[in-house]
Amino acid sequence: QVQLVESGGGLVQAGGSLRLSCAASGRRFSNYFMGWFRQAPGKEREFVGTISRGGTQTAYTDSVKGRFTISRDNAKSTMYLQMNSLKPEDAAAYYCAAGASDAYYYITRSFNAYNYWGQGTQVTVSS
Repeated sequence: QVQLVESGGGLVQAGGSLRLSCAASGRRFSNYFMGWFRQAPGKEREFVGTISRGGTQTAYTDSVKGRFTISRDNAKSTMYLQMNSLKPEDAAAYYCAAGASDAYYYITRSFNAYNYWGQGTQVTVSS
């Protein structure tokens, strides 16, 4: 079992920045590939980005490429999402997720591949 807790959400003006954190507890953090997803009101949860167990492989949805950066610190059992140049359409509840894999470089956009989810942190972007 892995427990995930997001933090760092809040209200920011368009063009501003936020850094989200996802703190994990339970089993060894480095055993899990990680992902960020988001869900705006009335919309389905969507993939934002993913990072491999060692942090060397990442992938992003097209709408955030060049603006968002995922990283992780396995010694601190924490994943981060640095969000720059925020737009009103980035406003959503952001969720971190973890999935188990024997493959060290594995990453995936697939919602169903993730076994554990946090409760979410709200990001609001004012125009």
